[in-house]
Amino acid sequence: MKTAIVVVDMVKDNLETSQHGGIAERGKSIVPMVNRLTAGARAKGWPVIFATDSFLPGDYLFRGRMKDHSLRGTEGAEISSLLEQEPEDTWLPKRRMSAFFKTDLDQTLRLWGVERVAACGLMTPYCVLTTALDAVCNDFYAVIVEDACTATSDQAHADCLNLYRKSPLRPLFTVQTVDDLLAD
Repeated sequence: MKTAIVVVDMVKDNLETSQHGGIAERGKSIVPMVNRLTAGARAKGWPVIFATDSFLPGDYLFRGRMKDHSLRGTEGAEISSLLEQEPEDTWLPKRRMSAFFKTDLDQTLRLWGVERVAACGLMTPYCVLTTALDAVCNDFYAVIVEDACTATSDQAHADCLNLYRKSPLRPLFTVQTVDDLLAD
């Protein structure tokens, strides 16, 4: 099944200059698996999309506890240099949690003949999850790649994944490892 890999929010502000309570170290810990996943995907002819926060100063989301970060046009909003990128990869700036919300991702994936979206990156219970759920809402199969995403704690990551392991949406929505996904 043709799959697109959506790497969520792996930007410089989150991995290299983070002030988000240790998320930089947690994000760096998954970089090898994300790079392995994207390399494997490219070898299979699957598209790789880097969906990144691209906020504006004073953005509505900063009215909560989230600190200003990944501001559009700044170096902090760029894809982290820790990630292996290729010229054929797509960079998709986004203003909200889901890579689908008010972007043309669904149309682009259909143009490319994609049937399944595999989401990884930061943060499992927020942006990775909303991207996967919106994939299903847009009639794509969805996967959360469990060993290529993370959260603020191992517990938050595991709790989110465990909620969806036996979801009634299966097989439309699954949780898989990098190895299992690439073996499909």
